[in-house]
Amino acid sequence: MRQTENTAIVLRYANYRDNDRMLTLLSPTRGRIEALARGCRRPKSPLLNASELFALGDYELYERGGHMTVTGCTLIETFYPLRADFDRLACGTYLLNLAEAAAQPGEEEQELFMLLLHTLSRLTFSDQEWKPLLAGFLLHYAACEGTKPRLNHCVRCQRRLTDGEQVYFDLTEGGLCCQGCHTREQTALAAAQARWMRQALQGGASTWVNQPDCYAPFTLLRAFVEGRIDRPIRAAAMLPKD
Repeated sequence: MRQTENTAIVLRYANYRDNDRMLTLLSPTRGRIEALARGCRRPKSPLLNASELFALGDYELYERGGHMTVTGCTLIETFYPLRADFDRLACGTYLLNLAEAAAQPGEEEQELFMLLLHTLSRLTFSDQEWKPLLAGFLLHYAACEGTKPRLNHCVRCQRRLTDGEQVYFDLTEGGLCCQGCHTREQTALAAAQARWMRQALQGGASTWVNQPDCYAPFTLLRAFVEGRIDRPIRAAAMLPKD
């Protein structure tokens, strides 16, 4: 995909008046953008598809008086197949909600943008299980936000953890804890799950999905990430049950 300074993806929309929408866009170079798409809900509007969730395109934006208006868009991708599978649509919407919670206006969000785009593409156009895809996204999302979990040393005694030992995840401290330091409040992890997280952080998306999905501690990572966001993630209630 050739990227321009106006490349963006629609994270959210709110219907406005009879035919307009207020769009929340994620731009890799400009962060979160709020822009009005006038007349986009008319059946023959050239902005109709560009004003839907997941729409990826090169948006022409006009700024006046501190307000942005969408004047045109060259669509790149709509991720339309997501709409044929409710579970995957829910997962995709959850990813959009997380991206919106993290993105800041006027700040470069290249890493977050590419993480979202890559995960959405796999969710839409592959038959890979949703759980490791979302778990991998959550790990790298935490890293983007400066809250990467500590996985190689015990968060309490700082001892380096061996690959096969029993470990626990400390949600408060944000990382793994050894057997000697763990408390009842911490979540026990299998050695394979701890290994999966280390590999997922070090490698690309192929390391997220090339192992059984039971190795991906999605529920744990969801609790870890959402616990560090100061706003509710609305689409979380729609996610498939584990």
